[in-house]
Amino acid sequence: MISDAATDLFEAQRPRLRRLAYRMLGSVSEAEDAVQDAWLRWRGVDPAGLDDPAAWLVSVTSRLCIDRLRAARARREAYVGPWLPEPWIEDLADDPLERAEDVSVAFLLALERLSPLERAVFLLHDVFDTDYAAVASALGRSETACRQLAARARAHVREARPRFDVSQEAVAKLAAAFMDAARRGDVAALSDLLAEDAVLITDGGGKRRAALRPMVGREDVLALIKGLAWRGGWLEADAIRLARVNGYLGAVLRLADGVMTVAFEPSADGRLGAIYILRNPDKLRHLPD
Repeated sequence: MISDAATDLFEAQRPRLRRLAYRMLGSVSEAEDAVQDAWLRWRGVDPAGLDDPAAWLVSVTSRLCIDRLRAARARREAYVGPWLPEPWIEDLADDPLERAEDVSVAFLLALERLSPLERAVFLLHDVFDTDYAAVASALGRSETACRQLAARARAHVREARPRFDVSQEAVAKLAAAFMDAARRGDVAALSDLLAEDAVLITDGGGKRRAALRPMVGREDVLALIKGLAWRGGWLEADAIRLARVNGYLGAVLRLADGVMTVAFEPSADGRLGAIYILRNPDKLRHLPD
């Protein structure tokens, strides 16, 4: 039987392991499963025999996530419509655990372009501040190889991490104004809130109604929003809860056909640069009714 001290040690690391696994997998539910698998392996070792138990747990969790990413490749290629990560939800009343730029939808989508190993090296070093020697040990690669993997990954994701400062308060005002204008059907107000190159992505996974391509540009986005208003979208929500969705103010909505989330991200010009609507029920099962 595992000792109380070993259990406490694992539980102290669980939040960090969960945060790492979520960024690796883009899925809250799969991240929980990966951390649980790490727990099962932890039960079979004696922590007293490990030089650095926390590093051991990071290594095991990283490798489990790499295996899951490789196994998921075929499923991703057959996905119906645009793919979005499962939403990372934080209550507005709580202090955020994550920097918005490190958990934003745009950042997670950029990570999707990396190989599983590039993704692990980049996250461990650039996001979780692990030195290259520890990264190399965790992944069973040389330091030189890890530096090369990180450099390639960094080049891919650089554009996805905002290089401008936008306060949470400013984004919250934009998001609230957008939802209010959408509810009122005020197209002029919506247009003023959107960046010229704004993007709107909807993910239904082939299981709920959603656009099968990203809407790119202000006019394209407005056309879809007007279509949603005409058919009945979030305007017909039974309940709306404001929350921090992937780092910024967003909303969790209960519709007649189930739950949906809306995430917003700012642009450099102080307007809304991206809107992400998630309707795939398989990605929303971790949310309360």
